[in-house]
Amino acid sequence: MKAVVLTPRGPFSLAASLRFLEGFTPARYEGGHDGVLRLAFPSDDGRFTVASAVQQEQTTEGTGAVRAEITLHPAPAPGTPASSADSDPWETAAAGVARILSLDVDGARFPALASADPVVAGLMQEFPGLRPVCFNSPYEAAAWAVIGHRIRMSHAAAVKRLLAQRHGERVEVAGQDLFAFPAPHVLRTVTSFPGLTEVKLQRLHAIADAAAAGELDAASLRSLSAQDALVALQELSGIGPFSAELILIRGAGHPDLFPRHEPRLHAAMTAVYGLEGQAAGVPELVRVAERWKPYRSWVALLLRAHADPNITSARGR
Repeated sequence: MKAVVLTPRGPFSLAASLRFLEGFTPARYEGGHDGVLRLAFPSDDGRFTVASAVQQEQTTEGTGAVRAEITLHPAPAPGTPASSADSDPWETAAAGVARILSLDVDGARFPALASADPVVAGLMQEFPGLRPVCFNSPYEAAAWAVIGHRIRMSHAAAVKRLLAQRHGERVEVAGQDLFAFPAPHVLRTVTSFPGLTEVKLQRLHAIADAAAAGELDAASLRSLSAQDALVALQELSGIGPFSAELILIRGAGHPDLFPRHEPRLHAAMTAVYGLEGQAAGVPELVRVAERWKPYRSWVALLLRAHADPNITSARGR
């Protein structure tokens, strides 16, 4: 086990992240009442299952440094993609934890957005210290997009959880058992599963192949222009514009992309900015979101949290 200290640049609250996850249906997260975030996910190369217990120091000034205790569990039958063969697994795991919590982004300038936009100021007051909490990887985000296509989100979450329980690695994290989502080389072997059609299984196999080939690496996706990354993601079977944005924003952790294909976000924006009856289409919303640079993804997440009754109710727990 190794302990890694992540120092937030700008406001960050792990407690706010935990409350978000408790209300975010795809996560179906439980067990954060002790202030510990427990994570379990396959490493990008499939050689390990990463387990991490994350806590945040409490100081007189507010919240402080984040400490992640990381354990690497060797996979029984690891994959061997060349894309990460030379990488340090500990550094890769720590980078993954930082990305999941958006701690790999300098948020020092984020509070300044409040002075230019009263709506953003209100959202920051409603959700102090909340940054986007990402999927464990772009690979897992892509798998979620395929699983959840045209079915209820709660049903998709149940299928995803059962898939982890039956085919993922079980690890203990801070006294609790967690099941990691199956590594790409394991997912590739699943040929039938309750709740997944043959088409979805074929698409999941394509996602697994892409991940094994390094095509869903978070750093690589973020090194591209947002448009190029979205185009590349849409070359994957079953990934359209909405899913591509999900993977890039909530999987790779891109901090500054306005989702053009997320109707619920657009409805929330229209309501809070008082644009009803003004025929405010996507171009107008894109114009409004220019005020949020370079944190357009972050403000979009706050808007979605504001509009989601499950997340807002979780704040009172």
